[in-house]
Amino acid sequence: MSTVCVDWSGRRAAFHTSRHHHRIHLHRSDMAASAMTSTFVGTNVHAKARVSHAKAGRRAALTTRCGAYDEELVATANKIASKGRGILAMDESNATCGKRLDSIGVENTEENRRTYRELLVSTPGLGEYISGAILFEETLYQSASDGKKFVDVLNEQGIIPGIKVDKGLVPMAGSNGESWCQGLDGLAQRCAEYYKAGARFAKWRSVVSIPNGPSTIAVRDCAYGLARYAAICQENGLVPIVEPEILLDGEHDIDRTMEVFMDTWAQTFHYLADNKVMFEGILLKPSMVTPGADWKGQKPAPEVIAEYTLKALRRRVPPAVPGIMFLSGGQSELEATLNLNAMNQSPNPWHVSFSYARALQNSVLKTWQGNPANVDAAQKSLLARAKANSDAQLGQYTMDGEAASAAEGMYEKGYTY
Repeated sequence: MSTVCVDWSGRRAAFHTSRHHHRIHLHRSDMAASAMTSTFVGTNVHAKARVSHAKAGRRAALTTRCGAYDEELVATANKIASKGRGILAMDESNATCGKRLDSIGVENTEENRRTYRELLVSTPGLGEYISGAILFEETLYQSASDGKKFVDVLNEQGIIPGIKVDKGLVPMAGSNGESWCQGLDGLAQRCAEYYKAGARFAKWRSVVSIPNGPSTIAVRDCAYGLARYAAICQENGLVPIVEPEILLDGEHDIDRTMEVFMDTWAQTFHYLADNKVMFEGILLKPSMVTPGADWKGQKPAPEVIAEYTLKALRRRVPPAVPGIMFLSGGQSELEATLNLNAMNQSPNPWHVSFSYARALQNSVLKTWQGNPANVDAAQKSLLARAKANSDAQLGQYTMDGEAASAAEGMYEKGYTY
């Protein structure tokens, strides 16, 4: 039970809150007799209260409900958005994981995928720099070679297991090659099962393509789909990562990216609010504001990318959101780290960190090569990249000791997971 007192122009309101119910006492000397609707959004309060026919000078009391998982959602989001830590995104579909394995000459079998994922989750000391790991459905139910479930391996390191819940991108009818993300059908049931299996947060990736539009309907569908997904996740105990990725594809400049970025995030938060999503119980996974991958002009410095990105976020993202966990989006390992470091040179309203896949795993795969004798070296490579990005989250990253391979680009046009 907690109490929060708020002053409305000299009038006091006492909020007595518990996990499932809030009893609200309003003290107002001149409360109108007509109905009044107020919305309260806070870390422990997310309720819409209606006060009806209260007589002047009298005390009005009412009871409202809140989500069964609200306190847990806030705690999970804040644990993931903890100082010096970020997310390891290892939720590649079996087909995409197969492409990664094929790049090092390893056959795409369930056992090889399991072996590679075990290498990642069992890296000693990983929890010092990684607070959450996004898993593919297959991985959520897999176990290490000693029989211990991956979920338990992660939890023992203080890493919260997450789960990819979307069903992938499909072509949008009547568009110029744009796409929409499917997976809302049956999502509530899947989320409930994932929660039982140990997942505590979720990811849903939708995309916006600048060269192909973006059309009004594509941006709207992206934003609304993310909002519906987020609401369903919260009802089932999973912190939703909200990810409308502005794809790197295109020849556009950084100003065009910023324009689309702000429009997309404006609509996303509009629909999040409409769907009564609790902002304190979500995380964002935006792309950085950069020029298109085929931009012919001079490449912006990390400080410029940081300036544009943070300006756009401050104009669109409420400070109630605990964390901004950037995707790498095909940047090189070095670029992703340098840009993140530049964004943490001064205080931000939110925890600004990373949720990287290729920018954490590229060197790991090349080191491992499918050879059991290379597991230790590959894990050290993962730990080194995780530490580099942890340092960047703290604004303390230096390039000391970076290998030349870290600067190799990883952009793939039309990349899919």
